[in-house]
Amino acid sequence: MAKKVKEYGNDSITQLKGPDQVRLRPAVIFGSDGLDGCEHSVFEIISNSADEAREGYGKKIIVTKYTDHSVEVQDFGRGAPVDFNNKEQQYNYVLLFETLYAGSKYNTNNGGDYEYSIGLNGLGLASTQFASEYMDVEIKRDGYKYNLHFEKGFNIGGLKKEEYSGKDTGTKIKWKPDLDVFTEIDIPTEYFVDTLKRQAVVNEGVSFIFREQQGARFIEKEICYKNGIADYISEVVGEDSISSIQTWNTERKGRDRDDKPEYKVKINAALCFSNKKQMKEYYHNSSWLEHGGAPEKAVRNAFTYQLDAYIKQQNKYSKNESKVTFQDVEECLAIVISSFSTLVSYENQTKKSITNKFIQEAMTDFFKHQLEIYFIENKAEADKIADQVLINKRSRERSEKERINIKKTLQTSGSDMANRVQKFVDCRSKDPNEREVFIVEGDSALGSCKLARDAQFQAIMPVRGKILNCLKSEYDKIFKSEIITDLIKVLGCGVEVKSKANKDLSTFNIDNLRWNKIIICTDADVDGFHIRTLILTMIYRLMPTLITEGKVFIAETPLYEINTKDKPYFAYDEQEKAEILKLIEGQKYTIQRSKGLGENQPDMMNLTTMNPDTRRLIRVLPEDAEYTATVFDMLLGDDLQGRKDYIAENGYLYIDDVDVS
Repeated sequence: MAKKVKEYGNDSITQLKGPDQVRLRPAVIFGSDGLDGCEHSVFEIISNSADEAREGYGKKIIVTKYTDHSVEVQDFGRGAPVDFNNKEQQYNYVLLFETLYAGSKYNTNNGGDYEYSIGLNGLGLASTQFASEYMDVEIKRDGYKYNLHFEKGFNIGGLKKEEYSGKDTGTKIKWKPDLDVFTEIDIPTEYFVDTLKRQAVVNEGVSFIFREQQGARFIEKEICYKNGIADYISEVVGEDSISSIQTWNTERKGRDRDDKPEYKVKINAALCFSNKKQMKEYYHNSSWLEHGGAPEKAVRNAFTYQLDAYIKQQNKYSKNESKVTFQDVEECLAIVISSFSTLVSYENQTKKSITNKFIQEAMTDFFKHQLEIYFIENKAEADKIADQVLINKRSRERSEKERINIKKTLQTSGSDMANRVQKFVDCRSKDPNEREVFIVEGDSALGSCKLARDAQFQAIMPVRGKILNCLKSEYDKIFKSEIITDLIKVLGCGVEVKSKANKDLSTFNIDNLRWNKIIICTDADVDGFHIRTLILTMIYRLMPTLITEGKVFIAETPLYEINTKDKPYFAYDEQEKAEILKLIEGQKYTIQRSKGLGENQPDMMNLTTMNPDTRRLIRVLPEDAEYTATVFDMLLGDDLQGRKDYIAENGYLYIDDVDVS
């Protein structure tokens, strides 16, 4: 039966009204219907309180997270006006909480109630109310206390008003984001702390108090920066600076276009240079610009231009040397900009980027001028900064050259791998989902493993002796090692060269990995353990994703071979040895400490190490990565004191038993 097609006609057009304007399309307002969107709805309420405090009304804002995922924001400002509005012939609570595009922040450029405001569109408060399971509002102002209650976007019970004799004023809103609107409402504590910290940074002197319910009690944390962004820069950089902290501020007036209205811009910046700490954060009207926009472009332009000019002026460039780029500058720059304007164009309602042309031009001009004066008045610091930027540039260029050389070195096709990598023994299968490569210790192990393997899907790659310690070696030395480059060629996936100057130029691509399993197979003795550790260190330093993706394994080799008349037994540790001896009690047996892999018979190697049905493999798990990194750094890195302390505390565990009688 043919499916009936519904006619598309005049009655097909519908309009969303009331709460459905948000509840059915939350992503339009909040950026998403997931946790990000839910978090942004909370920010909308916090930002209203921050606007009040910045205008000088109230110096404290309390945000509470409850165990049922409800949130409360309380300020001590003037209190939102919710009574009857003669001009609009409507109650203000209806305009503020139940109407989109209604508010008091449309007139910021003409002497309105707010000069600099995060909120602009009259959307945030009503949208959050529409997207809530319930919302309770308490407002104190004009000698009255007002209460409102909403459910699923609708007011229940109207406006309740009673006389209030207290001197305090302000707004308190408690609500629960609705799971019918958002897919997730469990906002993590980190979001609240991070958001309030950012607000404290750009609203100097305002105390932001975060309370979190834990059972019957509340844990409280207060965040306040008395000197705003200057204190924040000092906190982040600490003693790790190569220059003093600079605080610059100015006010400008201008237009985005000749026929557009003139508006005011206030620019505050705090910065310093450091070869250890880097940071770029931009705020506008106290909203964090995660994606930057105009301020980011201004900083890139001004700082690159002025540093290039200073380096040229001081003849610090080598002959025919290329110019510095912003990538070189930002490697040693810590800067926070907090700007305000009476008109602003955000990229969208989530306010993560601004696009004002005049703001960008004003900032670019201001920073060029300030940097020029700073370099003239502080030549010693200017020279340090210029030298560090040049170090960053030359390091980046070396790394880029190194990356190109690495790429050339590693470009080896699978078809001629056996010819290009000495002593590598490939398997017949071309399917990466079944292929396994055994990394074995030396030529003798190569021989026994080659005879014991299944040539259809098992390949053998021998390593000769102990490879470089990749934690303590520079990249140029690592990639000059033939053993290491051969291993990388065999694996096929490239390397993740993690250096600041080369962070975006990795050659790694896991889709090019030629193996389903990478199996490290070494002797069960001290030398074997050392070689295994060095191979793991190489993988951890150059291609850690192989560990997190569960591609790396260690083959357990038996410690003892116990032979009886009927069958051989293999014990992988002392406990298994004791259990086997108990099992064969009464039988004649011989017990032999395991030989090196190269001395084992192929059938034994197949049974204990190669055969998927009988072997034992230890997967190097992703959750081991952090612990592995710590141990590698301690035992193989530059932490000499940590190594000494570890040996002093645990060394006795690794000493062979000695008869001291």
